[in-house]
This record gives sequence, C-alpha cells and structure tokens, in this order.
Amino acid sequence: MAEHALAAPAVAATLGVDPQTGLTEAEARLRLSRHGPNALPEPPVRLLWRLFLRQFQNPLIYLLFVAAAIAALLHKAGDALVILAVVTLNSAIGALQEGRAERAMRSLRRLDALRVRVRRGGTEATIPARELVPGDVLLLGAGDAIGADARLCESNALEIEEAALTGESLPASKDPAALPDDTMVADRRNMVYGGTHVTAGRGVAIVVATGSRSEFGRIAALAEQSFEPPTPLEKRIARLGRTLLWAAMALFVAVIAAGWLRGLPWVDVLMVAISQIVSVVPEGLPVAMTVALAVGMQRMAARGAIVRRLAAVETLGSTTVICTDKTGTLTRNEMTAVALVLPDGRELTVSGVGYAPHGQVLDATGAALTATDPALRDLLTCAVLCNDATLLAPAHEGAPWQLLGDPTEGALLVLAAKAGLEVAALRALSPRVAEVPFDATAQAMLTVHQTARGYLVAIKGAAEVVAALDTAAGGVLGSHAEALSARALRVLAFALAEVEALPQPLTLAALRGRVRSVGLVGQIDPPRDEVAAVVAECAAAGIRTVMITGDHRGTGLAIARQVGIARPADRALDGRELEALTPAQLDAHLATAAVFARVQPAHKLRLIEAFQWQGAVVAMTGDGVNDAPALVRADVGVAMGRAGTEVAKEAADIVITDDRLGTVVSAVREGRVVYGNLQKVLLMLLATGLAEVLVLLAALLGGMPLPFAAVQILWNNVVTEGTTTVNLVLDEAEGDEMRRPPVAPHADLLSRELLARVVLLGLTIATITFGYFAWQLDAGVPFAKAQTATFTLLAVCEWFNVLNCRSTTRSGLSLSVLRNRWLIGGLVVSNLLQVAVVFSPFGNAHFYTVPLDWGDALTIGVLGSGVLWVEELRKMVVRRRARAAA
Repeated sequence: MAEHALAAPAVAATLGVDPQTGLTEAEARLRLSRHGPNALPEPPVRLLWRLFLRQFQNPLIYLLFVAAAIAALLHKAGDALVILAVVTLNSAIGALQEGRAERAMRSLRRLDALRVRVRRGGTEATIPARELVPGDVLLLGAGDAIGADARLCESNALEIEEAALTGESLPASKDPAALPDDTMVADRRNMVYGGTHVTAGRGVAIVVATGSRSEFGRIAALAEQSFEPPTPLEKRIARLGRTLLWAAMALFVAVIAAGWLRGLPWVDVLMVAISQIVSVVPEGLPVAMTVALAVGMQRMAARGAIVRRLAAVETLGSTTVICTDKTGTLTRNEMTAVALVLPDGRELTVSGVGYAPHGQVLDATGAALTATDPALRDLLTCAVLCNDATLLAPAHEGAPWQLLGDPTEGALLVLAAKAGLEVAALRALSPRVAEVPFDATAQAMLTVHQTARGYLVAIKGAAEVVAALDTAAGGVLGSHAEALSARALRVLAFALAEVEALPQPLTLAALRGRVRSVGLVGQIDPPRDEVAAVVAECAAAGIRTVMITGDHRGTGLAIARQVGIARPADRALDGRELEALTPAQLDAHLATAAVFARVQPAHKLRLIEAFQWQGAVVAMTGDGVNDAPALVRADVGVAMGRAGTEVAKEAADIVITDDRLGTVVSAVREGRVVYGNLQKVLLMLLATGLAEVLVLLAALLGGMPLPFAAVQILWNNVVTEGTTTVNLVLDEAEGDEMRRPPVAPHADLLSRELLARVVLLGLTIATITFGYFAWQLDAGVPFAKAQTATFTLLAVCEWFNVLNCRSTTRSGLSLSVLRNRWLIGGLVVSNLLQVAVVFSPFGNAHFYTVPLDWGDALTIGVLGSGVLWVEELRKMVVRRRARAAA
C-alpha cells in the first residue's frame, strides 16, 4: 500500500525511524549512500558542433553534396567550393539559431540550494535538501519550503501551497489521517511534496521519497519520455524536400539520357545535370525560413512573448486548439469577494477585482453600502478579526498591492477596505487573546478578542458548520449558501458570540446555541477582463479554446462559461472520469468537453495526444511543475513568465511575460504572418527554380549552349534571392490574419493556389529569359556576353517578381515599398552585387561573366518587368471574380 493509505506509525515502522528522535547521523549517511542525493539526474548537454552536423541531415543538402562531388571529379574545383561554402554557411546559421538547450528539468535541481529543518538524533538541525533521505523527520512551519515527499505524522492547522504541483488555486489543508489507496495526488491531505511550501500552521512529516523517486521526479521522467513532435512547418518542409528530391533525380536522369541520345561529351552532360540539381534545390529557403522565424520571434518579444524555439513561431500560426490553464491565465489568481448575504436576507454584490481595494459593496438597487450599516459592520468585523492575513499597500506608485497569508483571508481584508472599515484600527481595539486554528476536520476557525464587557468570539468556516452553531438563523443562511455554491463560489459563513467568560475547553461545540450568524461571503478567482474577447477572437480564427485545470469541476466550468470557452451544452470531465475512458470514448468526448478538471500530469499528456491524434495542432499553456510534460509534448508549449515555475519555463517553447491569454493570441497572429511570409518566399524561390530548369532543358533539347553556368545559378539562388527574400520575410501583417482559418495540419506548404502561381510566374520568366538568350545568339552576340546578359535578365525578373509575391490579390504597385524599408535596401544591395559580379575582374574570372553596355542594361530592365505585368493581369481577374461572387 502507498504511504498515504497507511497510518503514520506504520510508515515510521516501515522506514525504521522514531518520529520523536529522527535518524542518527550514521544511519542518515548510510541511507544517503544507498539512495543517492535528493536531486534529479543531469540532462545531456547539446553541443554546438552536434547541432551543426545535424543541419546536414537533409535530402536537399545531400543533393548539393552530390553536385559538388561531381563538379570536383570534373575538375571544376571553383564550382565545387562555392557549392560547399553555401551548404556550410546555411548549416552554421541553422545551428546558431536552433541552439536551444533542453533544460526542462534543470530548475528542479535548485533544491540543491534549499535548506530544510530536520530532527536527527533527537535534536533539530538544518541541512541541505539534497542530503535528505527516506526516514528523515521534517519539521514544517509557515514559510518553509518542502525538500522531499513526506508523510505527515503531526499537523496543526497546516496548509501547503501546492499550485505548482496540482494546479489548485488555494492552499491545501493537511491532516495526518490515513486515506484510501486510490486517492489522487491533489487530494492526499496527509502527504507533503518537495517543491511546495507551507503557508500556515505547523507539522512534522517523515520523508518517504527523494530525488527521481519523488512526485516531481516522476513528472521529470514523464517530461523526458515525452518527445517533441515535428512542427507543421518541419513536416511541410520535409514533404517539399522529398518532392524536390524526386524531381531533381528525375531531371538528372532525363539530362543524362538526352545528352547520351545527342552524343554530347560526358563532361558537358554532367555539368548540365549539376546545373539542374542546383536549379531544383532552393538553397535560399533554409536561410529565408530562419530569418522569417527570427523576425517573428523579435516581433513576439515586443508583444511580451519570448520564443525559446524558432520553429514554434510558425507552429503557433497553425494552431487549431489552445489548451489553457485556469488559474493565473484565464483568471487573475487573486481571490475576490463578489457576493454577500446578511442575516436579514439582503443579498449584496461587490465591485472591483483583485487585491487592490478599489470597489464598492452594493445593494439590490445599486446603492453603495459602507461599514456604518450595522449588519454589514458585524459581518466585516468577524471577517477581519478571524483572519491571519495582512494586506500591504503599494511600495511605490504603479506597484501592486501585496498579500501576506492565505488568499481567501486576503480577499476578506480587501472586502472590508472597500466598505470603508479600518482594518488596523479594528484589530488594535480588539486584540486577539486566544484562538482555535482552522482544522480541516472541523472546517472552521475561531478567534477570541478582549472587549470592555468580556470577550468577543469570531467564527469563520463552512456554511453547514456555522449554521449548526446558530440554532435560530442557521437554516436560513444555509439555503443562501447553496445558491452561492451553485454559482461556483467559495462560500464562507461567519458568526459572532459575546460572552463574559470563555467555556473550558474552548471548542466550537461548547458555543453551540450561543452564537449568532452574521452572514455569508462568496468568493471567486475572477477571470481577467480581456479573456472573453480573446476567446471570441480565437473562435473567429478557427481556434478552439479548452480549459485544463487542477481545480474543481464546478469552478472550472463556471469560469469557462463566463468567458465563452464552454457552450451551454458543453460539459466538464474530471481526472477520475478521464482515467475510466477508453481511447475511443475519449475521442468522442473531446467534441463536447470544454473543461477537464482535477487533472494530473499524465492526464494532461493524454489529452494533448488525443487532440493531436485527431489532427489538431495544440498549443498548451501552463505555469506549474505539473504542466512540464504536457508543455514538452504539445506542438507549442507556452509557459507563464510571472507565475510560472522555472521548470515550466524551461520545458516551454514560448514564455509569456505578462501571463495573459491575449498575449498568446497575439503570438498566434504573428505566427500566421510568418507562415504567409514563408509562402511568399517559397513562391519566389520555386518560380525562379522552375524558370531555370525550363530554360536549361529548352537549351539542351534545342541543341543550344547552356544559358547559365552552374556557379551562376548558385549565385542567383543564394545571393540574388538571398538579398531579396529578406524583404518578403520582413513584411508586416495585412490585417486579416485572425479572420482566416488556420492552415490544416496536413496541408502542403506548396498549396494548389501557390503551385498555380509558381507555374505561371516560372513559365513567364523562362519565356522571357530563354527568348532573350536565343535572340542574342541569333543576332551573333558572343556567347560569353549572351550568357552574362541572360544571367542578369534572370536577376532583374526576380527583382520585379518580389513585388508580385507580396500579396495574392492586391496589386504589387499599390503596396508602398516605403512600408518595408528593407525592400528598398535589399533591392539596392542586390543591384550592386550583380553589377560587381558582371563588371569586376573577380566576378568575370569566377562567374564566367563579361561587362555589358548601357543599351543592354536598358533592354534587360524593360524585358524583366514583363513578369510584373503578367501577374498584375492575373490579380485583376481574381479581384473582379471576387467582386462578382460577392
């Protein structure tokens, strides 16, 4: 049986320790050598040189290596070196940009610096947490961090903040009593876990698990077993690569066959074949993709989203499901009193949210009430006196209000301040002289305060407990409490008793019939103001939002309906129900379940995988240690920067600095911009590649010399395209990104529409360049000059084609180039580099060019603009059809 199912003495006996004395130092050292330090194993470090070599694992790169090898065998060392230099440069850039250290669990090892209080050899000692061993006796007090999993054997009003592990928004009350063996982690009141901390009370616990055997250790193992799936972009690039690979191989064979049939020299045939391979492979695509993602990353950072993995930028744009936590992401993570019920039956509402005491207490007519109202003053007096929290005003202008203590009690102090009650003055006038701390079994707390006429007893607790003490009015308040609970509010009941002498012993039972109920307070962790609008924006963009929380089902479903995540017919499932579902049943439930409550790390993993199995691209938000495995497994893991644990941040692809769902959606919008820009780049690269292939094939089949040398094609594909594609990846949003549906996960990067444009533009460029080359040869122009002019004409066609690629339907002439200053700079640089390669001695020697005259330049400029006019005609037809359809 698990430790939580055994009585505390049985656990102590099993571990061979007396809780009153603890382990001896000698026994502790022996167990440390046997079990090892209380730490997690180090993850492997990813070295930069391994990242560099991994960049070569690409079929397109293999093709270029083959081309370089053939060129070297044909004694074309210059061509071979240029090809290898380009491949190496691309790999270096990819390795540097991809250098993401996978340190998902590294922050857990910060337990090394933690020191804990233990009982050893009958005395109290403070030791490093990494030296804890099973059997150590932990001493726990308010503010202490817990260094390992332990079974409680003593507890006095002990409350533990476990949000990082369980997702609970409120501290968990602890009790040493044994529990059923199948009790879920979040409900194990007799256990405390490493990585959590004590918010109130005291306790003694026996360590039962350390290091990788602890609950955090099991989560770490889950995260390590979780693999990061390839992103949609990586899948699409892989499919495109395979297509281009087969196309290149087919062209290679076709060229060899055509050359053999024509009886051409093998050297010439092989150089033509190399030219075809170089034409088909879009060498600039990896660099353009890296730049596009890096630019998206910078834009996201400006909006509060720090990207830790470049590919996640594009993946966000393809997201179809956002699985979000509740506490802190959808809600403020600040308990707020929103409803009151007074003994006379009046129901009041409270405005304002959070810990800032800005708001009012309002009656049914909307009139503001203050603490001058006798009934309201009694309720607030009890709420302030039976309270251990402290509310701190901002240290400086713009700083937030700070709460010390339990969030539920803090919300009561904020409520009192909204009604104008002076908390400090009231506590000073009624000093506390005795108390019965909150007990999870009794579900109530009692404090005693000295007054001029004796004692004032303030009681706070569950509605049914307080109602049982007030035999006169308890039943009436009980019905109101049920109504508040039905609204998913956390309900507390309050009662006062004025006595001349305190009963002995001082217990709740001894006060039965002597107290009067003073009212109820309903609290909730309210949703953030912008969440409903953000959820609606996601829905309009074809993105479904789902809540996955460790909180209770009713609370989660109430918030989900409030912000629009859950429709009236949608339901909530909890962890137990989830475990009972078969894969097929879960698949059927995903369509109608908007909330998954009381979930554990393994449940979150299962949900992520279930959505992915249905074909969804899943973004998962989280802030706790319990979220780490799911953050790794999701297509995009998004951690909260403020409330998030270091574990969650290290596991995530993106960290949101303001913890707002709206920032996640802004990142989705930017991801869609990036995807659109990548398609622009692909259009430009493939159109040029197709034109090069068609021109070379036409020359080969027509018995003409090659219009381009292999090194000229490589120059065009890397330098000319490289300086102009940057302009496309830097384009800003067009404004309708969040009104488009997400790109289907299995859709090809080269869509039918894009392919049609590739064919049109490729044919246009090929017709212009090959026609010009044939005309030059017919006119008796020397071959070197004709080849140089055709090489330059191809570059000019690309410059005009940049304007074509900036939009699918809008005119390239209507889009101001001034909006993208990089467009002007890139075109200027590309022009200067082309001039250098044509007119410089170095360019002439290495790229087989000769200088041209100004008449040639003018002719080339006019002909090169032809591709712009053809595409403008197509766009005009598309716009007219769209207007006619509307």
